[in-house]
Amino acid sequence: MVSTPPDGRAGIDAALVKRLITTQFPRWSGLPVRPVEVDGWDNRTYRLGDSMTARLPTAAGYVPAVAKESEWLPRLAPSLPVAVPPILGKGVPGEGYPFPWSVRGWLDGETAARERIGDMERFAVSLAGFLLALQRCDTTGGPLAGEHNWYRGASPAYYDEETRRCLAALDGRLDTGRAAAVWEAALAAEWRGEPVWFHGDIASGNLLVADGKLTAVIDFGTSGVGDPACDLVIAWGMFSGESREAFRHAMGQDDGTWARARGWLLWKCLLNLSGCVDTDQEKAALNQRVIAEVLDDHEHFG
Repeated sequence: MVSTPPDGRAGIDAALVKRLITTQFPRWSGLPVRPVEVDGWDNRTYRLGDSMTARLPTAAGYVPAVAKESEWLPRLAPSLPVAVPPILGKGVPGEGYPFPWSVRGWLDGETAARERIGDMERFAVSLAGFLLALQRCDTTGGPLAGEHNWYRGASPAYYDEETRRCLAALDGRLDTGRAAAVWEAALAAEWRGEPVWFHGDIASGNLLVADGKLTAVIDFGTSGVGDPACDLVIAWGMFSGESREAFRHAMGQDDGTWARARGWLLWKCLLNLSGCVDTDQEKAALNQRVIAEVLDDHEHFG
């Protein structure tokens, strides 16, 4: 029986990946293994030679995403306008590592920091094009929103208790009355459409750019089939002014979807803020700024 690594992330290193590759994919055993420069928390990723990566979940809660991505990314890829991670191999537990893992093709590009994007309005429209293409993909047999993706794509009501607890804790730190109005509007705007594909974590770190343009979207661990509102939160997380309006126009979603999107982002920012308001002024200020923009947006469009 394989044993669980003593510390989710700490139990994974290049030596482990090398052993897994050697025993399960011997044709690649001669390739060098090295950490990527920018890594995530849910998974550890290692370069395998120049054209591949090995991706290993750090805890049991992230394991369902492995099978989901391995099954669905090859099906979705032909219908999408930019690259998504190609699945080249499906690893199994071994060498003291207890979870399924995968080998993928390496995608060139850098994460989408603002300074790497030449035209933010054009980028916003390109991203909208990707999301709309994803929404048009066949949903037959797709994974419905639920525990496997922390209820992205479901109603924001799943986080109602947590949101109200955060509002109570932050009373006096921000305008909780206005924030509560945004949350109530999100709950009232129930999703009544047909379920569609969504990514679930559209953020700059999961978007790759080259020459200032969107070239790939990665990390579909929170993807699923349901309400696409959660994919709109980047409107406030990355865009502003004209680029935000370009994204809003290109997406063409109804008012209720935008109301739920504001709710999703408000929940996340309130949760972050309640955890850092007294310990990390920079992080707190960032979340307060985003919350303020969401509140203003609700009063303008809601």
